[in-house]
Amino acid sequence: MTDLPRLNALAPDFTATSTHGLVKLADWKGRWLVLFSHPADFTPVCSTEMAGFARNHEEFTRRNADLLGLSVDSVFAHIAWIRNIEEKLGVAIPFPIIADLDMKVAHAFGMLHPESSETMTVRTVFIIDPAQRIRAMLHYPMSTGRSVPEIIRILDSLQTVDAEACATPEGWKPGEPVIVPPPKTVSEAAERLARKDVQSLDWYLGWRKP
Repeated sequence: MTDLPRLNALAPDFTATSTHGLVKLADWKGRWLVLFSHPADFTPVCSTEMAGFARNHEEFTRRNADLLGLSVDSVFAHIAWIRNIEEKLGVAIPFPIIADLDMKVAHAFGMLHPESSETMTVRTVFIIDPAQRIRAMLHYPMSTGRSVPEIIRILDSLQTVDAEACATPEGWKPGEPVIVPPPKTVSEAAERLARKDVQSLDWYLGWRKP
């Protein structure tokens, strides 16, 4: 059995055919990549998701992030579906979609869940950082469409954590206070409570402005 991807591990390398030609993981080295799979082309939930990602394409670009879709359909099916989405939903798809007919990328990323379907990828999202390490993984059931704003929020959190050496609390949004890492020694705990730049609820739980 192939090892499944793990958080903070290097993303599985791949080379694949897409609607923008041949693509490989190394194409995105130095940028953030949001790789997401959908069960099948010309399906209702997937169509709304694809349109949602496309409408937010500029938001990802502003964050030095690119989008990359995937399903086990052919390039020809992808092209027909992209054209249909533009016609019916009024939005163009500016990012590539991998045609993973041999399911190599799907298997490498654990996108196939036999209990859900043996022939379609489930709804997964992998956020891959500029060093090509997996920083977040999301799995959704076939019946539940993803929230693109939530994926953007996670990306914002990861980028803030890297820049500020902090953590982010439940429901955090950019500009809100961030969590200071907990003290590791007794003396650090005492110092934490005395700090003026940290709002401490207790020695282990404190916030500061980013």
